[in-house]
Amino acid sequence: MTGWQNCVTCAGINAAGPSASIYSASGVASPSMSGNARVFSIASGNSWADALWWKQVGASAATHIRYDLDFYITAPQNSQALEFDSNQANGSLRWIFGTQCSLGSGNWDVWGNASGNWLHTGVPCKAPTAYKWHHLTWEFQRVNNYVKYIAFTLDGVKHYINRSYPARKSGAKELNVAFQMDMKANHAAYKTWLDNVKLTYW
Repeated sequence: MTGWQNCVTCAGINAAGPSASIYSASGVASPSMSGNARVFSIASGNSWADALWWKQVGASAATHIRYDLDFYITAPQNSQALEFDSNQANGSLRWIFGTQCSLGSGNWDVWGNASGNWLHTGVPCKAPTAYKWHHLTWEFQRVNNYVKYIAFTLDGVKHYINRSYPARKSGAKELNVAFQMDMKANHAAYKTWLDNVKLTYW
């Protein structure tokens, strides 16, 4: 998936958080699953800095969304969280399908959407093995005015979430896929590669 945009200072609402030095490039042959991976790097930032990248795929009234990708990380001990999101707005409402592997707390979290905070799912999130490819799939559903987190599968192990949260107000029309890297207090650098990124919706 090409054409990713980025935000250098992304913590908090309206990109008001601490800044970081970031880098991203496509067409990476190694490490790669397909021969065309994309690398994301965060370094030399302030404590708790994060960096967000996203790709718009166009407006859609789809009610089912699947976010599927392979990822590879160099130093998971330097990451506070890895965030995998899809955002949909259609008319007056916005559905934020936000998920994160919170390495700081050791939990898989989902975004409360209208409440605007992370909520633990009860599923542990262990630090992914460094220098190894991992396969992740998240399944979402839009049910009337609610975001529904159905399940995710990591390296072949499926976990059912089955949680729903109200949508929030919005005037936009869009559908996008997003990836975010968060730093710890020690602001040590790390890199992540994504490959075979697919957003399937119907």
